[in-house]
Amino acid sequence: MKVIIVGQGGHSKVVSEAIALQRDTKIIGYLDDNYNELKLENELYLGHIRSNKELLLIDPDIKFIIAIGNNKVRKMIVEKMALKETQYLKVIHPKAVISASATIGVGAVILANAVVNTDAKIGAHTIINTSGIVEHDNVVEDFAHISPNATLTGAVHIEEGVHIGAGANVIPNISIGKWSTIGAGATVINHIPAFSTAVGVPARIKAKEGDEVVAINVQ
Repeated sequence: MKVIIVGQGGHSKVVSEAIALQRDTKIIGYLDDNYNELKLENELYLGHIRSNKELLLIDPDIKFIIAIGNNKVRKMIVEKMALKETQYLKVIHPKAVISASATIGVGAVILANAVVNTDAKIGAHTIINTSGIVEHDNVVEDFAHISPNATLTGAVHIEEGVHIGAGANVIPNISIGKWSTIGAGATVINHIPAFSTAVGVPARIKAKEGDEVVAINVQ
């Protein structure tokens, strides 16, 4: 299988190594809009991100993976490229543990020592980073990012675009609203509304009121 990686930053390096460990899979190039003169070994830089039609001219059998850690940017690129679901690769590191009953969406990346347990559902273009734990019956929607060593306990619902920081913990049966951010090391014990940033132990929402940023208890 031939693969083109979209993005050439730090996360892309980790994804590249995970792909290299998969059988019969070869990286044939990288696309990145941020570098005008990007130079890679073996001349693997193919240029800027382009439209679906132009990409398919390279080879209709190529698979793509978006290896960019920023959730909003991943979503923007998916919309820009407008590829079919079947044209995206799932990247699962061989040292990840995935339950046979778990569901993994297209374009998802699951890295080394991550665990996705029984009946968990991982959305499209979501990242379960190194040693991230997604326990039973979790729902992690599209474009989310579970950072290294973060733990989602049972029946947690992570909505679209949520970023769970490194080492954070979420207790069972909690919902975290779309495009929210949970700070590194936080412990979430209450529901978090959409578009929030929550930090600390227990996690408290940072809310902006006028020119003043305050912290309030999650209710």
